[in-house]
Amino acid sequence: MHNNSIIRCGRALLIACAVLMATMTLANRAAEAASDKSHDHAHETKQSDDIYRGYFEDSQIKDRTLSDWQGDWQSVYPYLLDGSLAPVMAHKAEHGEKTAEEYRAYYEIGYKTDVERITIDGDTFTFYREGKPVAAQYASDGREVLVYKKGNRGVRYIFKKTSGDDAAPMFVQFSDHAIAPGKAGHYHLYSGNDRAALLEEVTNWPTYYPSDLTADEVVKEMLAH
Repeated sequence: MHNNSIIRCGRALLIACAVLMATMTLANRAAEAASDKSHDHAHETKQSDDIYRGYFEDSQIKDRTLSDWQGDWQSVYPYLLDGSLAPVMAHKAEHGEKTAEEYRAYYEIGYKTDVERITIDGDTFTFYREGKPVAAQYASDGREVLVYKKGNRGVRYIFKKTSGDDAAPMFVQFSDHAIAPGKAGHYHLYSGNDRAALLEEVTNWPTYYPSDLTADEVVKEMLAH
């Protein structure tokens, strides 16, 4: 009986050791997996930030359709004029090389537009000036990659009018810091009748956010970038 007890204890000890080793192995694998996921997430975040700032490879650029910009959009220009964007200008001054007033002057040129609202439904754009709509249909006219003075780049996604009101622009060019399909949270829109001339425009970039956002919500969105 004594020997049998020793044998049983030995077996139990071996089993316990095996269970402990298996548990430790699973824990190590879980930790490694979590570390890999954390690394992957950090890499994706950095890559996304780089693209937003205009640093990317040509191989990363993909075609996009108007579905990325569907919706009802408001110009942020009125919010700059009425002072709602003052916190954004102050934030930029804290981290940039201009004063808040200098940033305001810069964005007053950038945001300036008389089109206070745009709706995009399918291939139809409706532009509102003082509440009066002008509508037209558009189709893809390719994309262009621009190189800026700082060395970073941007992609313009271009659409050409196929029918609609004469007062609607012949071309619209989207720039929203993205270079592949994805729903836009905001965008800069260049519009006019000369495709090449629009590509040269880098000082005036009317900017639009979803129309259901309040001024405070627009500020929060801007401060998040």
